[in-house]
Amino acid sequence: MNSTPAFQPLPRVIEIASLADFDKHVATVLALSDKRLAASMHGWHVQSVDLRSRSAVLEKLRSSGSVFMGCEIEAKIERRLRGGGALVFPEIPGLPFDPYRGELYTGAELYAGLAAGSYEGVVDARIYAWAAHRLGAGAHDSLNAALSSTLHDHAIGLRLDSQIRDGELSHAPLVGVMGGHAAARGSTGYALAARLGQALSGAGFIVATGGGPGAMEAANLGAYLGAGNQQILDEALAILAEEPGFAPSVTRWARAAARVCERWPDGLANLGIPTWFYGHEPPNMFATHIAKYFANATREAVLLQKCSGGIIFLPGAAGTVQEIFQDACENFYGAAERISPMVLVGVEHWTKTLPAYPLLLELARGRAMEEKVFLVDHPDEAVRILVELNNGTIFGVRGLA
Repeated sequence: MNSTPAFQPLPRVIEIASLADFDKHVATVLALSDKRLAASMHGWHVQSVDLRSRSAVLEKLRSSGSVFMGCEIEAKIERRLRGGGALVFPEIPGLPFDPYRGELYTGAELYAGLAAGSYEGVVDARIYAWAAHRLGAGAHDSLNAALSSTLHDHAIGLRLDSQIRDGELSHAPLVGVMGGHAAARGSTGYALAARLGQALSGAGFIVATGGGPGAMEAANLGAYLGAGNQQILDEALAILAEEPGFAPSVTRWARAAARVCERWPDGLANLGIPTWFYGHEPPNMFATHIAKYFANATREAVLLQKCSGGIIFLPGAAGTVQEIFQDACENFYGAAERISPMVLVGVEHWTKTLPAYPLLLELARGRAMEEKVFLVDHPDEAVRILVELNNGTIFGVRGLA
């Protein structure tokens, strides 16, 4: 007798992150439900929504199988929801962040208060201090910290998916720019990465980076300012060069970036995916959408997975090498239609200084990924390759100045 249990289809999950979404789904279930029975919220996952004005509606709905995370609900309605079988996650006290947040971060939010104080007092620094203390080895409340940080990263993932699916990051393919954090403002490498970001933006792509300093900041900067007047980028680079790095003062480094944002406030949409795991590296302000995670492994995986338009690897060190082969592993085992292009920039760097390219080429040989692995000497070659491979989804390319 076969005792293997039959697998049943998973119940449908409906993610709801705004009052408008909630009202839309309420209208749908009320229209479709049997008038003799209360409409069901089974499978609804409602996150960070103020429902205090919807108490009368909630009283009409069956709550069994629903989940509410970080929502504001009248006390009597919350008791009714729990009694009806809903799972209601309570507020978690003592956190410097919202584990159920309904939006991605912005530079303005993470650096709020910088103008009047130091970096150590801004939201980003406070969250890092919490993570270093609460998630560290031997922390007495590490279970609560692990739960809240996991809930937070789950919420960030949902918001990022939503932005890429039908939000402000949905209008074009994402192209990743990977590179080291060590490229100083004012250096040739920093300027080259900025012009790469500008060229990708001009080619119609949405730029995504690891969201940190160095080459990541430069690529976000170029994308933020867009492919307009070259003089604007030159002026921005000159402002930033006054504070080349985040050491010894993150405060001065961040204030220089704030001056650029204040002078050119209407930047183009682009993405940064940093992590508090490397909290000593502050996030850059030029990513208009910041998906910041506690778990670096999650952050790395998400960054590589979302860049459907391809990834450009600038010269870097251990972190960039890790990203190359993590991406290569996904392409090695991936279906042909899901393989994204890999373009390494810097022949000398990737064949002699850190000879990742020869190994990558051997891995790719005879695989579906072989035709999507490239080595070039200049970023404008990388842009042209990605334009050719993504033709039909973007418009023409402007070369780097």
